[in-house]
Amino acid sequence: MALTLLLLIPAESSCSSKDKKGFSEIQWARQVEETKTKDLYAPHYKDKKFFAPWMEIKDKSFLDVLGWKLFSKTNYTKKEKVFLPRVIPDTVKRLQQTKGDFILWIGHNTFLIRIGGTFWLTDPIFSKRALLPARLTPPGLSLKEFNNIIKDVNIVISHNHYDHLDRPSMKQLPQHSTVFVPKGLKESVMGMKKNNVHEMDWWEEFEIGNGSKLICLPAQHWSLRINQGRNQSLWASYLLVTPAVTLYLGGDSGYFKGFREIGRRYPGIDYAFMATTAYHPRWFMYHHHMNIAEAVKGFKDLNARYFIPTQWGAFHLGGEPAGFPGLDLCRHIQKNLLDPSRFKIMDIGEILPIGSPGN
Repeated sequence: MALTLLLLIPAESSCSSKDKKGFSEIQWARQVEETKTKDLYAPHYKDKKFFAPWMEIKDKSFLDVLGWKLFSKTNYTKKEKVFLPRVIPDTVKRLQQTKGDFILWIGHNTFLIRIGGTFWLTDPIFSKRALLPARLTPPGLSLKEFNNIIKDVNIVISHNHYDHLDRPSMKQLPQHSTVFVPKGLKESVMGMKKNNVHEMDWWEEFEIGNGSKLICLPAQHWSLRINQGRNQSLWASYLLVTPAVTLYLGGDSGYFKGFREIGRRYPGIDYAFMATTAYHPRWFMYHHHMNIAEAVKGFKDLNARYFIPTQWGAFHLGGEPAGFPGLDLCRHIQKNLLDPSRFKIMDIGEILPIGSPGN
């Protein structure tokens, strides 16, 4: 059990100015501001490990994990405990009737995206469990249904955690699929019956053709699997740039200056897929996961048109209930008088048409 806790995630928590562990939101914000943008481009591999060169982040100890699981308790209302996203039925039928470009939320960080006739699949997990945590909502499309409909797909992997790189799902997806992975994951993914794997480093670009490209970008996270040591493979976000639309695929990340730099360097982002998961308890999670306020701040830094929350409502990974981030985001939008039309809080199985830029 302890090994599994160490493997799955560093999460986060809501708190006052300073919580029981001495975490301070003010001090954390100051620490982020003290980082240097130039370090986003610095070497980030040393002694066979990847790291964030802009900030020293110490590994969580076994006692930290125990402290989280045994002593960090937050009270949630009954509504917060049971709330989950709606699951829309008949996805196959609706897909077959959908014309043009779209985004389909299959669940967690798994999205099927069609742009100009090309299909993209992010962090595919169709399994009932992410190593140990059980799925609380079914995928909007089963793996069998997916394979019956989609014959050619580009797969984008953000990092090696079990809720993002699911071996059973990967092995059953088409063998000839083109897969994009961060540095250090090519061999592992080729072992999942995939023979067309492209390994990418931060700021590296891959030309897709027809005026489209995929750009691998920094994120503030970590990596670990049972058969791969801590931080022996890289973690990443991506920018998918096409003539029709530009999508930021955020993967998992804590809040960092990288969002500002990405927004500055790549203006015109249409959709930003922002992680909203595992942020309680805050003292444990703040380096590697954003709370809702930080996710919205990162979205503003990117200067993107639309915010799509990811990774909520499928697995109970952090201290908060699985569906809590969806409620938390709605409350944040209302409290801060934000434009709700810019936040696409999707239901599982929902098909969101992609409009042309400017519409």
